[in-house]
Amino acid sequence: MTVTHNGVESGNGVLSVEEAVLMIRHSMLVVGLALGLAACAPLEALQRSEEQRSVYPPDVFGHRVATSHVVLYWNCSRPESNVQRLDGVAQNPWSPQEVRFLELELVGVDARDRAISETKGEIPDFLLRTNQTSPFHLDLRTVGGEVRFDLYYRYRFQDGEMEALLAGPPVRGPRLLAQVNQFLARDVCSDTQHRAR
Repeated sequence: MTVTHNGVESGNGVLSVEEAVLMIRHSMLVVGLALGLAACAPLEALQRSEEQRSVYPPDVFGHRVATSHVVLYWNCSRPESNVQRLDGVAQNPWSPQEVRFLELELVGVDARDRAISETKGEIPDFLLRTNQTSPFHLDLRTVGGEVRFDLYYRYRFQDGEMEALLAGPPVRGPRLLAQVNQFLARDVCSDTQHRAR
């Protein structure tokens, strides 16, 4: 493209200065609209994610138990006469360290304090980061003699204050070991215990 004293010369012919200015304005308008739409798209996506965000756990769950690293919220239900169900979420509400490999075990206990039925599960996220929640679902097939249901849960956690060091080969530095933390919540479907509200 070459500018002459009469206008702009194009490959097909000569454009007047007015036509060139009009074409530049049109191009700028198209670019401006494209940028405006691109800027609005992320805002619309954020609004959609706000609508899809899950409700804060205490608002929808009736039971709660907490350790210094993780909080579990759940509801108990009986979808069938021989099934005890726990639906809930695990949350790492304040710890900057990840909670790793959270596993759950629901155990049916009889009147003599013996385990007579059990089921196991884990959260789908093997790392539970700060302020992250992850769902869990346990269905226990009961045998009929259960008087209560106990929940065992365990996870790995690297405690920054109590770092366990294991000397590695001379070429490498020491490796940090994650602690396995195991807990028991008794009678998790009770109307009076482990209440979230």
